[in-house]
Amino acid sequence: MYPEELIAPMRAELANSGYTETKTAEEVNSAINADGTTFVVVNSVCGCAAGSARPAAMAVAKSEVKPDRMITVFAGNDVEAVNEARKLMLPFPPSSPSMALFKNGELVHMVERHHIEGRTAQMIAGNLLGAFEEHCK
Repeated sequence: MYPEELIAPMRAELANSGYTETKTAEEVNSAINADGTTFVVVNSVCGCAAGSARPAAMAVAKSEVKPDRMITVFAGNDVEAVNEARKLMLPFPPSSPSMALFKNGELVHMVERHHIEGRTAQMIAGNLLGAFEEHCK
């Protein structure tokens, strides 16, 4: 586990943008399996990929069309929550950072780390906004 003082600013980036931190499997399941849409961000300390993923997630938090719920889990620290989120993201392999959109408990859009690396926050946000337009209206 990472020292909490190291990851606190990274947690705060999303929490301050309207994301709910989930730290247990029950919290993750409750959010994802609720009626409507849930956007999940698997946050991480990973340099360049997380450095683009968090700003992208923050940008979509301000979009007009957005999911009913936006939650985050932190890889390396929120072990129970991360494991549950990743189980629900199958068949996609574990990836940090990553982002997933669920509708009525069903995975409808996935952004894996390899979709994040080498892309700008604006490019990632554009991808997410397209998924929100398609699934969150």
